[in-house]
Amino acid sequence: MLDIFIWLISFFIIIAIIVLLIYQLTCLADLEFDYINPYDSSSRINKVVLPEFFVQGFLCLFYLVTGHWFMSLLCTPYLYYNVKVYMSKQHLVDVTEIFNSLNREKNRRYYKLAYLVILLFISLFWIIFSALEYEDD
Repeated sequence: MLDIFIWLISFFIIIAIIVLLIYQLTCLADLEFDYINPYDSSSRINKVVLPEFFVQGFLCLFYLVTGHWFMSLLCTPYLYYNVKVYMSKQHLVDVTEIFNSLNREKNRRYYKLAYLVILLFISLFWIIFSALEYEDD
């Protein structure tokens, strides 16, 4: 039963990260279609970048602590990328360069989103598998 709750917690954490990424993509799309100005878009995106990094780091640590080594290994490349971007100080969107880097920023977030959707489906599989295994016991 505990395993089901662990997978449910990880499922909702992944959903939270996906929501943060979709918010960032929405801000970039609004900027692209001139619905908001570059300053507002940059400030909105920059407010959620660090929480995204922390929540993803917590997810990787959560998998490690709960003994789900495979999922922890699957989260490691994403964690490494976030740490690398943060250490090189490229994690924030620059107001003056946002139009020049708009496609690159959108592609970064699309790749992250695709990676997280794969993790979401794996987590969903383990939720169902754990529930069926608990039902058999």
